[in-house]
Amino acid sequence: MHKYESFLRIPNRFLPLLFLIGFVQTLLIGCDSMSVRGEETFVATSFIELKGHTSHVWSVAFSSDGNKVVTAGFKDNTARVWDVESGKELKKLEGHTSAVYSAKFASDGKRIVTGGEDSTARIWDVDSGKELKKLEGHTDIVIFAVFSPDGKKVVTAGNRDGTARIWDTDSGKELQKLEGHTQDVLVAVFSSDERKIFTGSLDKTIRIWDVETGRMLKKMEGQNNGLGTFFALSPDEKKIVTIDIFVGHVRILDAESGKELKKIQATRDSLFTAAFSTDGKKIVTASSDHVARIWDAESGRELQRLVGHTDAVCSASFSPDGKKIVTGSGDHTARVWALE
Repeated sequence: MHKYESFLRIPNRFLPLLFLIGFVQTLLIGCDSMSVRGEETFVATSFIELKGHTSHVWSVAFSSDGNKVVTAGFKDNTARVWDVESGKELKKLEGHTSAVYSAKFASDGKRIVTGGEDSTARIWDVDSGKELKKLEGHTDIVIFAVFSPDGKKVVTAGNRDGTARIWDTDSGKELQKLEGHTQDVLVAVFSSDERKIFTGSLDKTIRIWDVETGRMLKKMEGQNNGLGTFFALSPDEKKIVTIDIFVGHVRILDAESGKELKKIQATRDSLFTAAFSTDGKKIVTASSDHVARIWDAESGRELQRLVGHTDAVCSASFSPDGKKIVTGSGDHTARVWALE
């Protein structure tokens, strides 16, 4: 057993990130691999610490205005909302009966959706901290949950039940069950036009689905040395970034063909997530060596390292304006970093 399998406490053979969350492995197609390290990589050590969780901070995300951050606590069963400038905890979202793996804002910043080990996703009011809806139907961990761009739907990834599900946010009703993956589903995201959903799985495929019918439109598959498929879409949806967890590779793929465009040796340790900046020009990675790194998405050059966590960095995400990054760690803290 790899040392981080017990750290993540996921049944059977895998550990998810999340998310993250972001995002992991797939498709090995075409292209020479490439690893480019900046000779004068800037090391950032200045941050605002978000302290209050009593376990690993498994998921981090900014609100759309960049003024708030939501975090998910692995063992303390809570999500928490924070003020970015002061680092003050604004709300504690309590209701899940076990670990919380995913927490994301709606685009209007007024609601949050969380996914948990208790097989539920939950929708919360940001201002009051009140639970608005409980989305029940999955038979195992809800490892990833995210709103559609218009906030009217949620898609969830059901880990070992092998499904993703689409929900109506007003009624809490399940609209579609996306079935076809042969192993755990780890991530699910809407396209910007809200007509498609992309899912990734331990079966080493990324699948694209029609939102209205639930029909699978496309399957991209490949073979590599990682354990499963986490991924993030670029803002223009032309590229996909994936990570090979245990070998430290970041792969950038063409979203249409699945062809590998670039491979970066990001670390010799384990990787937990990767995510694009909102302009698609940078990628942030989070790894078990306690460091988050920022990369040029075109050249693969390392631009910056965020150093200060005292345990694995489990999650990382850019602010909407690209000027900050929030990271979550096994040291029980999240940190907001101002980028140079």
